[in-house]
Amino acid sequence: MAVALYPRVSTVRQAEADLSIPDQLNQMRTWCQANGFTVAREYVEPGASATDDKRPVFQQMIDDATRKPYPYEAIIVHSRSRFFRDMYGMLHYERLLAQAGVRVISITQPTTDDETGELLKHLISMMDAYSSKENAKHTSRAMKENARRGFFNGSRAPFGYQVVATDIPGHKGKVRKRLAVDDREARVVRHIYALYLHGLDGHPMGMKTIVKHLNDAGTLMRGRPWRIQKLADVLTDRTYRGEYCYNMRDSRSGELRPESEWVRCAVEPIIDAETFDAVRRQRASRDPKKQTLAVARQATSPTLLAGKIKCDCCDVAMTQASGKGGRYRYYKCANRIAISASICDTPNLPLDRMDRLILERLVDKVLTPERVTAMLKEWLAHQAKRQDQTDGEVKRLERALQTADDGLNNLYAAIEKGVVALDSTLQARVNTLKDERERVQAELALAKRDRPSPRKLSPKQVAYACQRMREMLLDTDKGYGKQLLGLLVTEIRVKPGTVTMTGSTAMLNQAVSDMKPGTPFEVPSIVMGWRARRDSNSLPLGS
Repeated sequence: MAVALYPRVSTVRQAEADLSIPDQLNQMRTWCQANGFTVAREYVEPGASATDDKRPVFQQMIDDATRKPYPYEAIIVHSRSRFFRDMYGMLHYERLLAQAGVRVISITQPTTDDETGELLKHLISMMDAYSSKENAKHTSRAMKENARRGFFNGSRAPFGYQVVATDIPGHKGKVRKRLAVDDREARVVRHIYALYLHGLDGHPMGMKTIVKHLNDAGTLMRGRPWRIQKLADVLTDRTYRGEYCYNMRDSRSGELRPESEWVRCAVEPIIDAETFDAVRRQRASRDPKKQTLAVARQATSPTLLAGKIKCDCCDVAMTQASGKGGRYRYYKCANRIAISASICDTPNLPLDRMDRLILERLVDKVLTPERVTAMLKEWLAHQAKRQDQTDGEVKRLERALQTADDGLNNLYAAIEKGVVALDSTLQARVNTLKDERERVQAELALAKRDRPSPRKLSPKQVAYACQRMREMLLDTDKGYGKQLLGLLVTEIRVKPGTVTMTGSTAMLNQAVSDMKPGTPFEVPSIVMGWRARRDSNSLPLGS
């Protein structure tokens, strides 16, 4: 009787590292020789789970077995779990093969062809499925705990990082691994964030433009050209701000798990938290799925207030409209364009006049040393209170860390002096204290990273920064005005007789801090959010 052999292991790593497949083949060949079977074909599957049928070699084998003329009469496996670990999948493919006169035979789990044999096959399949689920559950639990302790489970690190071995023993004699910053790749990551936030030579850049810029410059991603999806991963992965998340997605479906199931651990950041959050907000403001078309294109639109100006009556964007064959341009409520001109009372605003009005009022009423000083004093006072709270949390974690260290040191001293013996109970206590110390260390690292650090600013520096920002806003040749306005102003709301601007005091503080004599003339590098009072910038139209 002609037969086919089907050896399988679950992962490529297993296929490369152990002797399972050669051993399966040797045993099956020996068994076939002893039973007078002729091996017609061998289908070796190195690295595919048997919980589903997404296996290329398996599918090729089924296709060959059910195509006339039938090449063999049986498929030989080491155990039935090598063929399928799901009972319903096993029944489906056994029935399909039976129609072609092909049986599935296990050399370690022989069964008869009568009713008792059929029942035994079903029981074995049920136990294989149960065993597979139990193994998956315990493996998942172990990998989550490994991640909680700050170790890396994957084989390939995120771009910008590398996997380094530690001296801490792991499973089956292997050592545990951690993520560490790869300096060469980290420079590329920082460059990408800078391009997305500030553009190049005063011109904003979207993801598609950045991808082209990197590839044209020969800056590849581990030897391959950049693609938009890979760039999006870099701009959204929280690992770069020092918070690696494990178990975020279901490995089978790819769906995002609930945030409560994520396992977070601290790693060395490549991007500071403020820059990461600034990019997140900028991506949200450009997302056409979440914002109107005007907001989505604000970064590259030549219109100064695109994506910023809204109708306060309808709470929708005001978009550019034209009249008299294009001779006149206006900001017009989107509802008045899409629905009816009578739907709201906000009038059309002459575009050039409105741009000039906003820039003049921002320069004359907001960016004065007196006004900026008052806003920053209020913001710094708030930051000082927040820092007191964070400092208290840091001190609490430092005390907890000291307690864990003291406990470990006392146990080690007692063991060294022979006061106590290192039995299983004491070893469990040592492991518990180690786990507690690692947990506290991770929380402490995150608390210190997020601790605010407000800086006091001198009147001279405030005056210099205000003058410099005024020059940027009013300089129409270099293109800095639109970029700086985009950073300073979060939203402009218009209703009959009133224009209200809101923005970010934290960003204003950073801008004033960064703008020092002798530094390059460029737009500040972060976006946060200032808002002194809700109506602090209210100005009547035409004033």
